[in-house]
Amino acid sequence: MTSDDRILITRILKQNDQRAYSELVNRYQSRLRYSLRQLTGWDEALADDLAQDTFIKAFKNLASFKGESQFYTWLYRIAYREFASYKRALKPVAPLPEILPDTHHANPMTDVNTHRDLAHALAQLPYEQAASLHLHLHCEFTQQEVADIMGAPLGSVKSHLLRGKNTLRVLLSSWQTNASDKGAKQA
Repeated sequence: MTSDDRILITRILKQNDQRAYSELVNRYQSRLRYSLRQLTGWDEALADDLAQDTFIKAFKNLASFKGESQFYTWLYRIAYREFASYKRALKPVAPLPEILPDTHHANPMTDVNTHRDLAHALAQLPYEQAASLHLHLHCEFTQQEVADIMGAPLGSVKSHLLRGKNTLRVLLSSWQTNASDKGAKQA
């Protein structure tokens, strides 16, 4: 945990300093909201609601933060649990027939729709695989941190990551095929 975070948390807990908490919120809200938007398939309103609920729960439970991890890791674990609760409450939805029907990518690395395409592909994965991939690849948490956040054994997280990557390779294979086709046409 950074010393700045530790100082702010101490001020919150000992002096009920709400300005210190506001500073923590300002420090982490953009990063948290962006991650939640990815998890929610770019549903900004839902992501913002989940972020707000996360910060409220974090404030109420700040005394339980032991400082054994980074503050953001602890905060993200709360956000992940909020998202997981939301997902459990949903009725099952039929999977999309394709990643994005009639979508062809010239170059997936420069295409402006890449993030949305990836979100749609992730939405087709089982929840644990999509969440593991998001936490590990996008948020750059270690596999152990992902296991801690998800409350899952490390071996399960490793399996989710491997299976999820393999499925994404298949789902997103059209990117590679379309990029190869374009290169062949230019030659």
